[in-house]
Amino acid sequence: MVISCLMGLLIPIFPLQFYNSYRKWKPYLYSGKGIAKESVKEHIVYTCNTLIGCMDYALMEIKVYMVHLNIALFRFNLKALEPIVLPSYKGSAIRGGFGYAFKRVSCAIKNKECPECLLKEKCVYSYVFETPLPSGTSIMRKYRSVPHPFIIEPPQERRMSYKAGDEISFKLTLVGKAIDYLPYFIYSFHELGGMGIGKGRGKYELKSVENFDVLDRQTGTWKPVYNAETKVLKSFNSINMNVDTDITEQNPDDEKQLSINFDTPTRILFNQQLAVDLEFHIFIRQLIRRLSLLSYFHCGQEKSDTAFKQIIAKAQEVKVQKKDLRWFDWERYSTRQNTRIKLGGFVGGITFKGNIEPFMPIIKAGELLHVGKGTSFGLGKYQIRAFDKI
Repeated sequence: MVISCLMGLLIPIFPLQFYNSYRKWKPYLYSGKGIAKESVKEHIVYTCNTLIGCMDYALMEIKVYMVHLNIALFRFNLKALEPIVLPSYKGSAIRGGFGYAFKRVSCAIKNKECPECLLKEKCVYSYVFETPLPSGTSIMRKYRSVPHPFIIEPPQERRMSYKAGDEISFKLTLVGKAIDYLPYFIYSFHELGGMGIGKGRGKYELKSVENFDVLDRQTGTWKPVYNAETKVLKSFNSINMNVDTDITEQNPDDEKQLSINFDTPTRILFNQQLAVDLEFHIFIRQLIRRLSLLSYFHCGQEKSDTAFKQIIAKAQEVKVQKKDLRWFDWERYSTRQNTRIKLGGFVGGITFKGNIEPFMPIIKAGELLHVGKGTSFGLGKYQIRAFDKI
């Protein structure tokens, strides 16, 4: 009777294998036919172990997060030909100037806005700078655009004035398909040098472009791939990243503390509001969302079936230990909207404690790809300062 009740409870939630096994042994369980009790017991143990194995596999399936990303890192080195005046945060000036030059050198129908253009789904400028939602997508259908496939990291210095002969360097990260369009970026920044940048349109020369060549997981070196003398683009390297986390591997006794510093204003939306008091689960939500969208729209990965609720539930167990975040207000002028736009965000340090190890691949990927809104301006840049056992 007990065995029958157990079978009745298990059959609805177990695969066909268990049901077929039950049908095979049922006559012997009820008829009292001569079959050794040990054989029945062994078979029940075997099927129960199989059930546990299947359940473990199901748990693994829903608690593992994995995305594939292909990125390439570059450093652009400029030499001022005239006095150049830039704002203290230079991301807006560099990105805005690039967008203007990029459209001039690549747009085929310059008198049309991208949403109305017949070529918008095949245009390099539209894909890189406007990044509209592609037709036929299975996600984000309510949105008009998706994350841009590039990140400009402006110089961190607060210096605003540069005289002729001074050098200015910034970094560029390209994601997925955008890596193939590096020549467009180089030519656009070359042309922008002749147009001028910043207050007074100071001119510069694009002296060289370097590519970050990864030597191992921790180190790498910058190698020249373009210079002003030859104007020839050499071959360069990209980085293939498999970002995964398995929260089933968590050890409740393995608590660690993680210290992060946000170097540029970080704008994270949670419940349709800008987050001021950052929590770990909000941080992880935004990273998972960003990495997943970049992988899907720019690296050709299929939509993930990961059950994010289970991962976020684990992230909610990690707590803030210490916080030194402050709000940094800045604004940029949009020529298209003919208005000034505020883009403030938090900067500074924060320390989390808890079972953080399974989330580290996601967090390390975010170091390269930033987090939150406005990443193409360089916003949302952070660095891991320390990761230690408590």
